[in-house]
Amino acid sequence: MSEAAPVLTGPVEVVGTGLLGTSIGLACRRAGIEVLLTDVASEHLRTASGLGAGRPRRAGDRPQLVVVAVPPDHLGAEIVRALEDGDAVVTDVGSVKTGPLASVTGRPGAERYVGSHPMAGSERSGPLAASAALFDGRPWAVTPHQGSDPGAVAVVDALVALCGAVPVRLSPEEHDRAVARTSHVPHLLSSLVAARLAEAPEGHLALTGQGVRDVTRVAAGDPVLYGQIVTANSEAVLALLGEVRTQLDALIDAVSTADRGSLEALLREGVDGTRAIPGKHGGPVRPMRSVFVSVPDHPGELARLFADAGASEVNIEDVHIDHDPGRPVGLVELLVDETRAEHLLASLESRGWVTHR
Repeated sequence: MSEAAPVLTGPVEVVGTGLLGTSIGLACRRAGIEVLLTDVASEHLRTASGLGAGRPRRAGDRPQLVVVAVPPDHLGAEIVRALEDGDAVVTDVGSVKTGPLASVTGRPGAERYVGSHPMAGSERSGPLAASAALFDGRPWAVTPHQGSDPGAVAVVDALVALCGAVPVRLSPEEHDRAVARTSHVPHLLSSLVAARLAEAPEGHLALTGQGVRDVTRVAAGDPVLYGQIVTANSEAVLALLGEVRTQLDALIDAVSTADRGSLEALLREGVDGTRAIPGKHGGPVRPMRSVFVSVPDHPGELARLFADAGASEVNIEDVHIDHDPGRPVGLVELLVDETRAEHLLASLESRGWVTHR
């Protein structure tokens, strides 16, 4: 039996050559798809083209698919422009889906619009932060509306597949509630924690460890961009912030009255939340254990550690690096399956590494 013809053959036009747009261009080029680039920022356009993400769109080009990857405030207008410009399928990669949908509802060509949202990114922005591998193994929401043409949905699904992502089908409304819970509110709370550090005495910051870096990492994102995102999803975000405020009041009461039972109950809810996060490849969460290794802070040592860990035939699930400000050494945390931790410790120690249990 012959294979079915590919649904997406190109060209693909990418409107907006920031981190996501350029990464999509690079992923499409990796798959052999022609990419046309459009951006009002000529410097970004030149950079993305120079990185191999595609070429600038010219008059007469007829894309099969247009991917709108512009800031949230401009999504609706750019989606409408793309629908009016020809007969291409149009998707966008914005963090909120109900707003863009409202912009196209009732307009000619609305059946060719299918929203989408890759759950991948970085605290860095711009085309220089882009990578063809940015979406590999990452969830990518596809959010067709009731009037979306099935053929258009198939084209967007094909884009997700060639970018190496894992498609997740949601309605636009359910998507916005989901990202408020898993992305937007966590970002706001991370920013509040990070703000407590901005004017902290130097002696306090000397005690900074990996825990505070983990909690505040996403707070380094662009405030202008995230301000647009949160405003666009205000209804879902406000509902969750109300729940957080209720819990924060309960936490303040528990701490002020030394009510250890209530405090522990709140902390257990947090533990339950971490266990609810899907494990690798969306499967159940497996018990993990951290293995800590002291690594001299000079070239080649980190690569040597990874090579020795690989020789032990233990799969490393995650890595954190914490530099000791008082010594030329880093403490590397290797997260591994709980059942393999002792084997990894013994293997690394036999190769001369200093480990911490």
